[in-house]
Amino acid sequence: MKMIIVLAALVAVAVAAPQRQQQEVTVLEQTEHNNIGLPQDYNYKYALSDGSRKQEAARYETATGEDGKPVQAIAVQGEYSFVGDDGVEYTIKYVADQGGFRPEGAHLPVAPTA
Repeated sequence: MKMIIVLAALVAVAVAAPQRQQQEVTVLEQTEHNNIGLPQDYNYKYALSDGSRKQEAARYETATGEDGKPVQAIAVQGEYSFVGDDGVEYTIKYVADQGGFRPEGAHLPVAPTA
């Protein structure tokens, strides 16, 4: 009997919780550049009506492979922003290359220096 009362209370709390309304998101701006037929670079950006936006650029560069020989690798850098549930806009800038993915943002923790 106690289990039924607890279950009914949980269902009542779940039903009474405020529901987030889904808003329709539209594209406000969108551009892209690709070297068709040439894998040299690309870049793009977009902005959405919900406050989200992103821009990214990439290029091929010569890197050092595990065997010490030069290899072609892609290096990417960009940033994206979004509005969190708390109404604050968060922005993350990043680089992704042979050194890995390295994000930076005012809200992200920073590793201690060695």
